[in-house]
Amino acid sequence: MTDLLRAENLTRHFKIGGSLDRGTLHAVDDVSFGVGEREIVALAGESGSGKSTVARLLARVYPPTAGTVTYFGDSAEGKPLPEYKSRRDALRYSSQVPMVFQDPFSSLNPVFRVSHGVLRALKLHRPELSAAERQAEAARVFDVVGLGAGMLDRYPHELSGGQRQRVGFAQALATRPRLILADEPVSMLDTSIRIGLLNLMAKLRDEEGVSILYITHDIASARYVADRLIVMYAGQIAEAGPIEDVLAAPRHPYTQLLLSAVPDPKAPPPSLEAMAAASGERGEPPKVIDPKPGCRFRPRCPVAVDACATVTPRLLPLGAGEVACHVAQTGAKVQAFS
Repeated sequence: MTDLLRAENLTRHFKIGGSLDRGTLHAVDDVSFGVGEREIVALAGESGSGKSTVARLLARVYPPTAGTVTYFGDSAEGKPLPEYKSRRDALRYSSQVPMVFQDPFSSLNPVFRVSHGVLRALKLHRPELSAAERQAEAARVFDVVGLGAGMLDRYPHELSGGQRQRVGFAQALATRPRLILADEPVSMLDTSIRIGLLNLMAKLRDEEGVSILYITHDIASARYVADRLIVMYAGQIAEAGPIEDVLAAPRHPYTQLLLSAVPDPKAPPPSLEAMAAASGERGEPPKVIDPKPGCRFRPRCPVAVDACATVTPRLLPLGAGEVACHVAQTGAKVQAFS
């Protein structure tokens, strides 16, 4: 599959602390991946894994500390993001790679009707449209996302959380995007509403030809909607590949840990003793402030070897995907968590 956007060795560090105890937070370290045409890629991991920072690097909210991001939507050869220097180029990129934010309650201005953001995006990114054409296009994208043109005159407080999030997708769709960066768009919604948003993302891929980078900590929703899965831990990619392959036979111990945490609706509820044992499971939070070489999952990994303490594992091809694990790369079958 041809890449629409490609990140190579993407890195973002933040300086933290005062003059006496200054340190460096390694939010994202040496991350490489691509998003293809008409593809939904799920970027999954626990809070603090760096997945939202990756989205903001792609959206040009932060400049990278190192590495490159190349966008192939304007030419087959691709164009690195630093080359989008002029206002015209910046607007073109932001229109083709918009972002949908996590919180549907703070992403809309409560003073204006929900049509305001869509019409403003159309005026900014599609200036060739007349006022009547902008109104017609706003009605069209509201229909596409399942709201209907009658919703255009409502205020944010008159909409549910799911409807507000659909407005966010409508604003993104109005600019004729090639790739939508969806930063945990369903995490603040009720479970009964989430399926509608996931179906909407699949619809945008299948009917509108839009690719989506879906940031999530929910493996179940990723499996429902995504074509490929990228698992991040402590700012690095642990495992990546076609989602069914990764979930059917996870190679990295962290991926296995994530899957073991997904509740089985058919299983009986755990006993208090089992819950207490799980809460006392070995491990500690990953160190991402001035980390030393080595595998960052090692303190929590029951199959760690000597090399894990001193050598940072590289993300290498293995089977249908890629994995960054010294033990898995030896060909040994890793079964750390079940």
